[in-house]
Amino acid sequence: MTTRWHDVVIDSAEPAALARFWSALLDRPITGEDDDEVDVALAEGQELVFVPVGDPKSVKNRLHLDLASTSPADQEAIVTRAVDLGARPVDVGQGDVPWVVLADPEGNEFCVLEQRDEYAHTGPVAAVVVDSLDPRAQAAFWAHATGLPVTREHPDYASLTQAAGPSLEFVRVTEPKTVKNRLHVDVVPPADGDLPTEVARLEACGAVRADVGQSDVPWVVLADPEGNEFCVLTPR
Repeated sequence: MTTRWHDVVIDSAEPAALARFWSALLDRPITGEDDDEVDVALAEGQELVFVPVGDPKSVKNRLHLDLASTSPADQEAIVTRAVDLGARPVDVGQGDVPWVVLADPEGNEFCVLEQRDEYAHTGPVAAVVVDSLDPRAQAAFWAHATGLPVTREHPDYASLTQAAGPSLEFVRVTEPKTVKNRLHVDVVPPADGDLPTEVARLEACGAVRADVGQSDVPWVVLADPEGNEFCVLTPR
């Protein structure tokens, strides 16, 4: 077994309320709740994890979720449900596109895609999308980090695909990262692995240690080659 992508963590002013928004929108259950986090099922072995932070959102997120739809009517229904739950339309410079850009109640941008065959296997979340200066290089790093194959590659975009569950995708932007990301992914070593060995492997691939104020915790915080924070959890 290899290290795998475990979850998507979302910084939240009100984790319980935001988790309930996403649980209702995705029709996925809340699987755990305490003072430190609220978890919503995402795919087999993966979760959306909402954690409390005191810092407000200040810039467009560099990571966002794309939601899948199965038809024009389904896309419209998802958008309507999202707005009824508290989402709002936002303009991130998308222009005339077939998808709809919204923001959740805390301002986190997400897209409701038109029907696309490549996302028929993913469930309600088609992809976790990462703004990237060099999508191909980022995809290569994350293929090493997660064990997922690069299934699509272009100077402007690249994708890693799971057998089931959302893709991890990288799209080209020109703006550099300026603040700590409000969304990040966690990876976990295999059950027969160990944390120090995996951290050393990822550092050899180009990751660096990152300090986000985590103090004494059992996981290790790293940043990928473009500065996106992620956590390496203990084997489980």
